[in-house]
Amino acid sequence: MNDYDTLRDYLMRQKQTEFVLSFEQIEEIIGAALPRAANRASWWDSLRSPDIQMPQREACLAAGFVATRMPDGQSVRFTRKKQRR
Repeated sequence: MNDYDTLRDYLMRQKQTEFVLSFEQIEEIIGAALPRAANRASWWDSLRSPDIQMPQREACLAAGFVATRMPDGQSVRFTRKKQRR
């Protein structure tokens, strides 16, 4: 189990197609402090550098969400990926 499995599970239970969580809320969900890198937009960019394994990105994508850090630098927008038909 990695530190972000609980985030993945939380996201999988969500019904909304888009919502925002603060870093504090994410830390509460994962039960640990986020690393300093979490305040960088690139750390949350789900589509950046797909060849590099990043556990937070893998958790979001596994749950069907794309994550984007908000301009306030204190929160992340989660947007459900569109299903391919």
